[in-house]
Amino acid sequence: MAKKSKKQQPGGTPATVALTAAGVEFTVHSYDHDPAHPSYGEEAAEAMGVSPDRVFKTLVADIDGALTVAVVPVAGQLDLKALAAAVGGKRATMADPTLAERTTGYVRGGISPLGQRKKLPTVLDASASSHPTICVSAGRRGLEVELSPEDLQKLTEAVLAPIGRP
Repeated sequence: MAKKSKKQQPGGTPATVALTAAGVEFTVHSYDHDPAHPSYGEEAAEAMGVSPDRVFKTLVADIDGALTVAVVPVAGQLDLKALAAAVGGKRATMADPTLAERTTGYVRGGISPLGQRKKLPTVLDASASSHPTICVSAGRRGLEVELSPEDLQKLTEAVLAPIGRP
C-alpha cells in the first residue's frame, strides 16, 4: 500500500527539492519496490491504486546526437518518430542506459523529469493534459510524485505532443 505525504521529507530527492523550491502543490507516494517486478511503472500504478494512464514513465532518448527526455504513460509505449518530430529532429533511438543515468543523476526505474543533474529538452505526452494530476518518478524506485501536468510542463519547460502509443 502506498503512503502519502505532502511534507518534504528530510534529505528529499532532487525532484522533491525542486518541487518544494518552485512552490507547486504535489503529493509524494512511496511504496515498497519489488526488484522482481517486470515493469517499474506498472508496479507504481498497482502499488498506488492509480490508473496506469495517469502514471507516467520518464525515458531518455538520443535524437540526432542530443539527449531528450520523453514522459509517457506507463500503459503505453514511446513513439520514437513522434518524439523526434516534436523537437524538430530526424532520428531517435533510446539512449544508452549508463549515459542516461550519468546525465540525469538518477538510476533506471527512478529517473525523474524533475531535478535532473543536467537540464535536458523534455517532451510530455499530450494525454497528460486530460488528467487533473499525473504521477511521475520522484527520483528513486518506490517513490512517485503526483502533480498537475501544467506544473510539470512549466517546471521542465516541456513541449506537449502526442508521443505515446498504446
